[in-house]
Formats: sequence, C-alpha cells, structure tokens
Amino acid sequence: MMISETTNPPWTDEELSPIRDKVYFYIKDAILRGEFKAGDRLIERSLAQTLNISRTPVREALFRLESQRFVSTVPRKGVVVNEISRDEILEVFLILSSLESLAVRLAAQKIDAQTIAEFDREIETLERIQQNPEELGEQELHLEVNLRYNDLIGRASKNFRLHEMLVDLKDYVRAFSNMSKHTPGRALEALNEHLDILVAVRNGQADLAESYARVHIEKAKRAYVQSSVSEPEPGLENASGD
Repeated sequence: MMISETTNPPWTDEELSPIRDKVYFYIKDAILRGEFKAGDRLIERSLAQTLNISRTPVREALFRLESQRFVSTVPRKGVVVNEISRDEILEVFLILSSLESLAVRLAAQKIDAQTIAEFDREIETLERIQQNPEELGEQELHLEVNLRYNDLIGRASKNFRLHEMLVDLKDYVRAFSNMSKHTPGRALEALNEHLDILVAVRNGQADLAESYARVHIEKAKRAYVQSSVSEPEPGLENASGD
C-alpha cells in the first residue's frame, strides 16, 4: 500500500529540521495510522517519487525504522512492515511499566511552579472531556489525550532520553496492537487513569504517581490481551491503550 500521491508532505522548505527526520516521521505516522499494514512493502523509489525528494533521506528513514523494529528487510522482497507477536508486545508492556513509573516519579520530584501551571491547565481540560466524552470519538479521544499526556510527563521528568524511549515504545505498541478498536470504553478509562497520575504528579506525590502509573500500564496490557484473544496475531491498526 502506498501513500496517496495527492497527499502533501506536512512540511515546508523553510523549516529547519533535517529532511531525513521529516521523512522518518512521515512514514512512521503512516504506519501508526494503519496506512501501511503488516507485510506491506515500502519501496524506496516509490516513496521518494511520492514525496518528491531524493532516495537518500527515504533510505535513512527506513534504516531508522528498521532499527526500531517497525520494518525489516526481507530477501527478494525488500523493506516490509513488521508483524509483531503477542509475546513481543507483552515484553514491551513490561518495559513500559518500569519506564513510565520512573518518569512520573521524576516528574513529581522535579515539579516546579511553571510545570504546575501546565498541569493545572491539562487537568482542567481532562476534567472537561471527562464530563462530555461523546464530543470526541473513541480514537480521537484516546489519541488526543495520550499525546498530550506523554508530552507533559516527558517534559516534566526533565529527562530527554527517558522521554524519547517512552515515546518510541508507546508508538510501537500503538502500531502493532488494536486495543481501542476491540475494547470499547478503554479510551475513557485511560483518560481517568491519566487524570489520577497528573493530579498526583502535580501535588508532588511521587509514590502515589508511581503506583497509579503501574496500575495504568497493567490495565493497558489487560486491554491488549483481551482485544487479541480472537486474533492469531496483532494486526496493524491504530490503537494504543497506553
């Protein structure tokens, strides 16, 4: 499957970020959105033509995605989107439990006035969504809330490497699982869990925040297991119960 040739790349020539990074995120987002599914070939030449760029940044982006196990190089087929087993996803949840717990603990310990103001705004937003969740669809609710939560906790932890690792792992789970599709109500449940964590971090309650984070990841893992019971292998749907 290929990205539509009518789709305009989401950047301008004036932006300063290296083109290889833009291509990397563009292809990765296509995988996360389910435009590229498990087993789909990613042809370097076709991608370069579609994006109207040289093949070099596409090649570099594919190498980077392969290092993160989103894709792999298969003899006589080239680069294809990976199909990931349940066991591999469960291994990632185990790692996530430790890393997210550490991130929220650091955030609570390092909380300052500026960060508290950001947390207060996000908590107010989540409480408003909590009262009217039907304003957003299940997918939109989960993705919007999740992205803001991950960014806020990551910045509050003041540990860039940890934040980067968490984003990569959560993207991995999102790409190779299908929780929100098969677990109705999980998005709102995750929102409530995020709210508990944010309040605890905002109040500097490191132990409580860490406990909430571990419960949150455990519930996300259970949602994944539940959603995959009838599936032989996880597909590549937009998801993520993290």
